[in-house]
Amino acid sequence: MERAVPHAVPLGQMEVFQALQRLHMTIFSQSVSPCGKFLAAGNNYGQIAIFSLSAALSSEAKEESKKPVVTFQAHDGPVYSMVSTDRHLLSAGDGEVKAWLWAEILKKGCKELWRRQPPYRTSLEVPEINALLLVPKENSLILAGGDCQLHTMDLETGAFTRALRGHTDYIHCLALRERSPEVLSGGEDGAVRLWDLRTAKEVQTIEVYKHEECSRPHNGRWIGCLATDSDWMVCGGGPALTLWHLRSSTPTTIFPTRAPQKHVTFYQDLILSAGQGRCVNQWQLSGELKAQVPGSSPGLLSLSLNQQPAAPECKVLTAAGNSCRVDVFTNLGYRAFSLSF
Repeated sequence: MERAVPHAVPLGQMEVFQALQRLHMTIFSQSVSPCGKFLAAGNNYGQIAIFSLSAALSSEAKEESKKPVVTFQAHDGPVYSMVSTDRHLLSAGDGEVKAWLWAEILKKGCKELWRRQPPYRTSLEVPEINALLLVPKENSLILAGGDCQLHTMDLETGAFTRALRGHTDYIHCLALRERSPEVLSGGEDGAVRLWDLRTAKEVQTIEVYKHEECSRPHNGRWIGCLATDSDWMVCGGGPALTLWHLRSSTPTTIFPTRAPQKHVTFYQDLILSAGQGRCVNQWQLSGELKAQVPGSSPGLLSLSLNQQPAAPECKVLTAAGNSCRVDVFTNLGYRAFSLSF
């Protein structure tokens, strides 16, 4: 397995170097393959590891089954975000997004297919891309991050078609309202902004920190995570994790967690969240904490639900963050095992 190591390093020193890398590793992003049988994880060293979920979940699984089938150097800096199309793995780092063919990755041919850089205001600007979002109906990709803009890229031509401006500080997260061509963005400025993709206009702004019941000034105003389900949105970060009714811009449920949350998602009749601390939280929509399931990392940055219909045997929740491990939950009640870089 190839890893990024200094040239001409003696074997013993290389093992020490790799052990130190793992000790200080952060996994920022995850993405499930189109077939549902593999999981990509991107770390702070610019590496992407591909794990075989089907092998790790097999009744004949060994410890080696929980290691990557391939690891490759994708970016010079951290891999902040990843998404998968029906053929490609798209990864984002500092200033650019790259595409890799899943079919080639699984043959261990990890050569980038293409790379694109949004049109930044100056050639010296290399802002991080914190979030990627697929818009399937228009075959486009939305990128957002350190330059405070949302950039839309046509996946067929590779051209950047529009830039949505409104945030006054960098953007952390994106979510798609699937029933309408609208996208939500949350950022360091403390605002959640709703954009109409037909008109490229901002149509709604919720400044979460200005609502007394949500505000937590000691944590800051930043929005680190959001998710949407029709007329509902859940978001958190510095302010409390809160469920909102979008049409009325009304907070309806404040979830009683002190720790800032870094990832949130709707799942069936629950909300799943994670952030500072090692637990995945399961919330009732009413605000009641149904369960806290501990993982192996001291802090969590990403959750991934594998719901690919092609691989029902690999239907799992995975959680990753401030360690070299990806925790695998075969049901929501407990951590079954961990994958490891």
